[in-house]
Amino acid sequence: MQRIISVVVFFSIIAIIGLPSRPKASSMMTSQNQIEDKLYTLKWMIAQNQKQEMVPLKEKEEEDFFDQEEEEELFMVPDPIEGWNRMMYHFNDKLYFWILKPIAVGYRNLVPAVARTGIKNFLYNATAPVRFVNCLLQGKWKKAEAELSRFMICTSFGILGFGNPVKNYPELNPGAEDLGQTFASWGIKGGIYIVWPFFGPSTIRDSVGSAGDLFLDPTFLINRLDVSIAIWSVELVNNTSFRIGDYEAIKEASFDPYVAIRDAYLQNRKKKIEQ
Repeated sequence: MQRIISVVVFFSIIAIIGLPSRPKASSMMTSQNQIEDKLYTLKWMIAQNQKQEMVPLKEKEEEDFFDQEEEEELFMVPDPIEGWNRMMYHFNDKLYFWILKPIAVGYRNLVPAVARTGIKNFLYNATAPVRFVNCLLQGKWKKAEAELSRFMICTSFGILGFGNPVKNYPELNPGAEDLGQTFASWGIKGGIYIVWPFFGPSTIRDSVGSAGDLFLDPTFLINRLDVSIAIWSVELVNNTSFRIGDYEAIKEASFDPYVAIRDAYLQNRKKKIEQ
């Protein structure tokens, strides 16, 4: 087998470089770029025979370097309990298809879109203290001012937040901030990746942050736990009614949906932290 590979490589060299012949004027004018292209092609063929990666050109090396740096930064969150995470992923997957999706589809068919949008606006407006305090903790003063202004306008002119009179004003929609993002801005690492039953993907840092945010959430501060659970359930079903089909599309387009969901979550969190 080694002799066969050697013969193949030898004839490949001959095919690329060419048989020795009497030097001509045109061959003497061969540019340096043409020689480099031939050598690059030769390296590629040798690498293919040895089942190694192709040696990239300088431009491609720089591009791959930055791509690799971005991937390493994304996957700095380890996944050492993948067995547990995959089990919880499949649990949540069945929970979605067997319970949540049928309820959300029926809910969407019964409740008009304008009413569902109003509920979504109201619940988002009610959690303004979470976003406002975390903006302050991160030193994002302009975002904190925008969040406070949004809350006051939506509460008054939007009838307790059911309406959204500032939806066409990007400066008054600064985006969500939570305690997990605050921890990240303080330099706290994400810890391991973990999938919780019912709640889905998270990290240790974001899990602790979500628990801390509850103490700033007015819907959780209600004395009756059953009322808080009812409000959370309505929010979950209502929000799902706007996103039916998104999860299915990810599953159909992914070779491994667990990995796709994990990577999408980490990328989304990374983007939010950088904003």
